[in-house]
Amino acid sequence: MNLIRFLGLLFVFICMLAGCTIVIALLVLAIRFWPVLLILILTLALFNWFLSRIGIQVKS
Repeated sequence: MNLIRFLGLLFVFICMLAGCTIVIALLVLAIRFWPVLLILILTLALFNWFLSRIGIQVKS
């Protein structure tokens, strides 16, 4: 049972590292190439519009 728990936690840790790496890579690309930054901003605006259209409110 401990081995399964260890493998599960290892998988979660690796996935978190991969996710952070992808976010950092997107930020570097967005700063280096301004069209990528424009696409990211438009995507977030469209996502926000879609959420408000279907009635989901994100509270911080």
